[in-house]
Amino acid sequence: MQKALSEMNIQLHHVISDITGLTGTNIIKTIIAGEKDPGKLAQLRDGHIKSDSLTIAKALEGDYRKEHLDILKQELELYEFYLTKIVECDTSIEECYKALDRCDVRATLPTNSIKRQLSKNAPRTFDLRQSLYQVTGTDFSAIPGFDVLTAQTMVAEVGLDMSKRPIEKHFTSWLGLSPNNQITGGKVFRTRTKKIVNKTSIGLRMAALNLGKGKTALSGYYRRMKNKLGTPKAITDLAIV
Repeated sequence: MQKALSEMNIQLHHVISDITGLTGTNIIKTIIAGEKDPGKLAQLRDGHIKSDSLTIAKALEGDYRKEHLDILKQELELYEFYLTKIVECDTSIEECYKALDRCDVRATLPTNSIKRQLSKNAPRTFDLRQSLYQVTGTDFSAIPGFDVLTAQTMVAEVGLDMSKRPIEKHFTSWLGLSPNNQITGGKVFRTRTKKIVNKTSIGLRMAALNLGKGKTALSGYYRRMKNKLGTPKAITDLAIV
């Protein structure tokens, strides 16, 4: 949809961070319905948008030709179609969690658990955090830097049986986070980690990167390691922690 709007010389993405949000969707639907007045379209601005109505109105001054409007309408219909398919996929995921539900850990999240902002890509049809807690017995999203999608990736890739990797060293080696010391003549000449394509490792690295601007103890540790070792090594170091 952004490309279609750009062809119409409508720079909505410069004044609204997400054109598929509440304000952007309402403006696009109103444009398709036939409204072309930038001032009236700007009045659809939600109160949480930082840009004022005048700024949005200037960004909506464009070429509202019929062929452009037809393309924009098709793009919106395709976007809504994909949203329905995503909901169907989320429903299938929910059924998988119900099949994995373990009676020995069937419980609700503690009332004093930390409430975090829901990720934009998290399922909306069911409570993913609660489902993960019922399956694993642990609230992974309480860990700084983690969200429910990172926890889901770990459960999907690692599973619930850790008998194949009984100690931490086995697990970090499987993740490709442990040092790969290459020694010749009794001298270490390379200590880089192995290049392993592992979704769990990628999730841990992303969680470590998300802590860069945090205020937790792990965030402070990451910043110290970043100043000392550089960003790549600091991310790997924190991912292991």
